[in-house]
Amino acid sequence: MGAATLDDNAEPDGGSARSRRRRGRGKKVAGLLVAVAVVGVAAAVVNSMGLLGGGTSADTAVSALPPATAQVTRQTLNDTRDSDGELGYGTASTANSRKPGTITWLPDSGATVSRGKPLYKVDNDPVVLMYGTTPAYRDLKDGVEGRDVEILERNLSKLGYDGFTVDDEYTYATAAAVMEWQEDRGLAETGVVELGRVVFADGRVRVDSLEAEVGQPTAPGQKVLTHTGTNKVVTVQLDPGDQRMAKKGAKVSVTLPDGEDVGGKVTDVATVIVPGEGNEGAETMLEVQVSLNSQKAAKGLDQAAVEVTFTADRRKDVLTVPIAALVALSEGGFGVEVVENAKTRYVGVETGLFSGGRVEISGDGVSEGMTVGMPK
Repeated sequence: MGAATLDDNAEPDGGSARSRRRRGRGKKVAGLLVAVAVVGVAAAVVNSMGLLGGGTSADTAVSALPPATAQVTRQTLNDTRDSDGELGYGTASTANSRKPGTITWLPDSGATVSRGKPLYKVDNDPVVLMYGTTPAYRDLKDGVEGRDVEILERNLSKLGYDGFTVDDEYTYATAAAVMEWQEDRGLAETGVVELGRVVFADGRVRVDSLEAEVGQPTAPGQKVLTHTGTNKVVTVQLDPGDQRMAKKGAKVSVTLPDGEDVGGKVTDVATVIVPGEGNEGAETMLEVQVSLNSQKAAKGLDQAAVEVTFTADRRKDVLTVPIAALVALSEGGFGVEVVENAKTRYVGVETGLFSGGRVEISGDGVSEGMTVGMPK
């Protein structure tokens, strides 16, 4: 379970390295030991008062006053987890050559390439970036049908070419637009978009690294460069048991290196295998990608360590007491020791969310402002 924090009627403030994961696990172990200790203390207190094994039951007055007290308060509890993350541009994709020839031009590492612009050149002919989620896998020509045809036609339309209908059919009208497009780029006017002439990506790309050199021969399947998206994203690695924290679409808070908090949203959750180091075996982890609500907040940060706060559950406007105020009742369940007019009585309660050292409680006979007993 993740460590939880308390939010007094406010929103919470906003892939990690193996050593950070170990620290996270250490915190969880320490939290478990504290919880065990609290239960042990509560049991000892209750047992000393004769509540275990047939002693005084709930709602029965007792004479001894507790050594300390606390108030029943109405608050918002958040079940949260803070995890280390890495700010960057996300997972890189590889652009492989699909045509034989010689690399004659490459962009600079870090350059941004948009729709219709060359991603690289082979034999001085451009390999053009277009937007789409279906990869290019065949020649596109008159008579061909499919999703890739529709994507090509949509790109041609966005680039200002017309005279065809944007659909999944490659017609003579499509070929005529393609020939015009080819003429504008100095390509042979064949009306056929041969495999390897275009690369489809989700949107604008940032060149991450160059895997080839100008003047180097290339062949189908050879790596040319890697690219990412142009927006900053945060990558976090979580234990599989924390999946409830990282659901796609969930809102998070990201704390940047300068202490600024910016909102974010989980955009992707994937299971990955992290190779072991030294004698350690490989681990299965959840790799979570988070988009930032404000790209401006991360301006100037290409890579940075950040902290991400995930919120799995939120209980608004509930009654709470310190966890240590819970006592185990002889008839089962938990209660609190209510202090009134120099006397005490035990009231059974239902527990809800545990967060930040407090616990949500409900039940007949408990209300905001009550004083309850606490161990010293």
